[in-house]
Amino acid sequence: MGLRFLADQCVPIVAIETLRDVGYEVWYLRDLLPIESPDRVVISKAQELKLILISMNGDFANIFNYPPANYQGIIALQVRNHPEVLTQIVSRLKDYLSVNPDTEHYRGKLFLVEVHRIRIRQ
Repeated sequence: MGLRFLADQCVPIVAIETLRDVGYEVWYLRDLLPIESPDRVVISKAQELKLILISMNGDFANIFNYPPANYQGIIALQVRNHPEVLTQIVSRLKDYLSVNPDTEHYRGKLFLVEVHRIRIRQ
C-alpha cells in the first residue's frame, strides 16, 4: 500500500493537489469531519484510518501534546506566516516522500518540513 494522508483543514488545496498529482492518497479533513473539529478528534481520525497527518497547525508540532510515538506519523509544514514559501516546502516534502515511500518510515515520528530542511522528532 502506498502512502496515505489526512490533510488538516489549514493545508492549502494546492498542497493536497500536488501530492495527489504524483499518486498519493490524500484525504481532506472536510471530507471526513467538520472543519471546526478539535485537534484531538482530527488526530484520532487519522489514527483510525491509518493515515499520516499533514498540518500547518503548530499544535501538532508540539511533541508534549502529541507525542510522535503515539501516532501513524505527523508532517508539520513550517510556513511561519510566509505563504510565499509554501511551494518550496511542498516540493521538498514531495521529494522526501519519493525517496522514503514506506509507511513504516513515518510511524512514530514528527516531520518538520521547512524550506531548506526536514527535521525529524521521535
